[in-house]
Amino acid sequence: MIDHFGITVKNLENSKAFYQATLAPLGYELKCDSSFGLSFAEACSTDPAGDFWIRQGEKFPPMHFAFNAQTREKVRAFYQAGLKAGAADNGAPGIRKKYHSNYYAAFLLDPDGHNIEAVCHKKE
Repeated sequence: MIDHFGITVKNLENSKAFYQATLAPLGYELKCDSSFGLSFAEACSTDPAGDFWIRQGEKFPPMHFAFNAQTREKVRAFYQAGLKAGAADNGAPGIRKKYHSNYYAAFLLDPDGHNIEAVCHKKE
């Protein structure tokens, strides 16, 4: 199981604002803002450190990662919030049958080109 993961971004303050807006529909909030970096976690999480970290740096490969969404509506809200926050569309909300019949996801490119996804595995 994964406890946490992190990415490197070019501009920490821009990414902080982007992820605060984009992850809010999924119930994520800023948990830690330190000299090491920033972390986010679901509001109901008891982990004070968070499970998604970002830090500023110069070199990094673009990554792909997916956040779990409890409903398809939350996938759509994530997508709209991300576009409004400056993301580029990388796949509008919809079923992705190549993964499985209930794989409902949306894909965005964050300000650094990371491919972020929200996915719901439940039937509507």
